[in-house]
Amino acid sequence: MAATFPLSTAPTLPLRHSAAGFSLPFRLGRPRRGQCADARRDGRCARRLPVAAAGATCGPARARRATVVAAAQCQATAREGIQDSAGEGSLRMVLLSTAVAVCGSFEFGTCVGYSAPAQAGIVSDIGLSNSEYGVFGSVLTIGAMIGALTSGRLADSLGRKMTMRLAAIVGIFGWLTIYLAQGATMLYLGRILLGYCTGVLSYVVPVFISEIAPKDLRGGLATTNQLFICSGCSAAYIIGALLSWRSLVLVGLVPCAFLLAGLIFIPESPRWLANIGREKEFLASLQNLRGEKADISREATEIREYIDSVHSLPKAKIQDLFHSKNMYAVIVGVGLMVFQQLGGINALGFYTSYIFSSAGFSGKLGTTLIGIIQIPITLFGALLMDRSGRRALLLVSSSGTFVGCFLTGLSFYFKAQGLYTELIPTLALYGILAYYAAYSIGMGPVPWVIMSEIFSIDMKAIAGSLVTLVSWIGSFAISYSFSFLMDWSSAGTFFLFSAASLVTVLFVARLVPETKGRTLEEIQESLNVST
Repeated sequence: MAATFPLSTAPTLPLRHSAAGFSLPFRLGRPRRGQCADARRDGRCARRLPVAAAGATCGPARARRATVVAAAQCQATAREGIQDSAGEGSLRMVLLSTAVAVCGSFEFGTCVGYSAPAQAGIVSDIGLSNSEYGVFGSVLTIGAMIGALTSGRLADSLGRKMTMRLAAIVGIFGWLTIYLAQGATMLYLGRILLGYCTGVLSYVVPVFISEIAPKDLRGGLATTNQLFICSGCSAAYIIGALLSWRSLVLVGLVPCAFLLAGLIFIPESPRWLANIGREKEFLASLQNLRGEKADISREATEIREYIDSVHSLPKAKIQDLFHSKNMYAVIVGVGLMVFQQLGGINALGFYTSYIFSSAGFSGKLGTTLIGIIQIPITLFGALLMDRSGRRALLLVSSSGTFVGCFLTGLSFYFKAQGLYTELIPTLALYGILAYYAAYSIGMGPVPWVIMSEIFSIDMKAIAGSLVTLVSWIGSFAISYSFSFLMDWSSAGTFFLFSAASLVTVLFVARLVPETKGRTLEEIQESLNVST
């Protein structure tokens, strides 16, 4: 599986990453900032050039007077920059736009969570065997892979809003197909449509949020994506215990309806509008998001300059992913998604009740406890995202998933050896709850946030689709192989997951950059590496 904060005007440090201990086909040069970014951060501006000239051609007194004037001008420029970021305190449209977008995240969660509570009813009413129902659960990931492959191109050609609208319509057809199903074929078709819907939404929602949010709020707002995925999944679990499987379809239809209705009232991504040359709509969208009285001139200029520099390059192709200037971002994005899945989240998500029962604990009580802790902990992670930073959350989270999987594996080892039998259920409960708590605070939301930040706008469609596809392929592989791994060794399965989490700690420490408090353009500037 897969929130306001005070604006900070403090200067941020350059991105840090190290390739020590890795042999890569390119040089990970020290990140550089451009002259404009340095000027903004340090309170300097181009007006220093006339000051230098004054000192060279005139006397020292005149040079000092020019320095004082320039300093006052730069202080005024810095104050304007603060107003640019704060948007005169108007964040209503940003928050509204985020709230509408995360209806797609809630839909994602209901699609993933639907199969668990609906199993008994569908097997009984339709007459599916357990193996046929296993196909029903797993074809979601196949549809999601197709959605992931097309999501980037759709978002670039149709726009972020239209892509979300299309995904919601496909989701409605998917739910209605399941509701009207009288046999396995209709169920499979509906599930594939829902998978396509989630595959598209899993890419476009975090990208849209990252492109509309001010830099000091971007991490926290982007984390609401994961928060609402958890909320949708928990809603499906809880409501599914009270309703029939056909009535549960309504839980999935509601967020689609809200998404379609809400998209009417929010602006398109200003960066996408700038990228396709719709200048008036670009300025109107940016002004709408930052507030009527906000001075958007500086941010608009930054976006234009960056878009112009991108347009001067040849059109992006798939092979450009392996160019040295893009390879670092690809390794980080793909690597985070691979380790997210190797940590076993989808195996635990699809088979939570089975895992608890195997360890001698109540499956229904265990899943209820997970639903209770996921939402507040994900919200806590959102609050920390723009304060502690992405890297810190990833390091803490992957360390926690290591501990959780290790404890769970230990419980199954004790069960196999007949040791400490009275502690086995408690140990399994603590291990799985620790895993979910750690995952929800970092490894769940942060990879999607970083994915939406590190790719340049010309590569975002191709690279974002690749990263999303890798995530869904990993989801399918882990969830499909989990039952075979458990037959091989229950303890060994969770020890493997814990080992993957340990490697994740090393990967994050070595390669993942910090993107907190930076505009998307500054991030791209800093990720430029020497070839």
